[in-house]
Amino acid sequence: MTTCSAFRPFQTSLPVHQLAEGLAFSLDNALHPLSLLAVSELQLQLQHQEEWTGKMFGVLVVRTETGELGYLSAFSGKLAGENHHAGFVPPVFDGLVEGGFVNEGMTRLTKINEEINSPGTDEEQVRLLKIQRKDHSVSLQHRIFEQYHFLNKLGESKSLIELFGYKTPPAGAGECAGPKLLQYAFQHKMEPLALAEFWWGAPTRSDHWKHGEFYAPCREKCSSILAHMLS
Repeated sequence: MTTCSAFRPFQTSLPVHQLAEGLAFSLDNALHPLSLLAVSELQLQLQHQEEWTGKMFGVLVVRTETGELGYLSAFSGKLAGENHHAGFVPPVFDGLVEGGFVNEGMTRLTKINEEINSPGTDEEQVRLLKIQRKDHSVSLQHRIFEQYHFLNKLGESKSLIELFGYKTPPAGAGECAGPKLLQYAFQHKMEPLALAEFWWGAPTRSDHWKHGEFYAPCREKCSSILAHMLS
């Protein structure tokens, strides 16, 4: 049995190996019965959590090197303000590490904003500080993007900067559930079989995401990443 902490074997008497026969990963396929089974098991856990609402979750049905069938779970972005939760795959890059450059960079931005808003700062100083803030913000964001590297099934790694080419990656790229799940699977030599993502909790203000509804990976943030990971 696998010892990967995020791997969960199915808790069912159903013939999961029989259900998985001939199953090959594709984003174009309809939701597979094993995906729905994994979703139902995860949602059973989510029903007992009050803080874990208003979030996109994902499950990835996988086969381990030893042939064991199960699934991985992930959430998009942060969950209850944290990147790590037991039973879920970790982030591709953890920007919340204490003493890391992200926290230091954000602290610097806060200080610049305080100087801008200080009553004693004259107009010319404000202008220069705003330029400094923009330069620092762009530099920090670029450095963050450089930390995200994604594997494909052949073990080849590419950064967000490479994947988006001449375009600046959108904010939050690499933090969605789908890429996190595939990254963990490839890192642990698991074969991905089927993916499902769903919204859990209150809808967004735009009413775009609805509780319990299934959604495909977002095109803006994920298409370039997934094109590489599935190549």
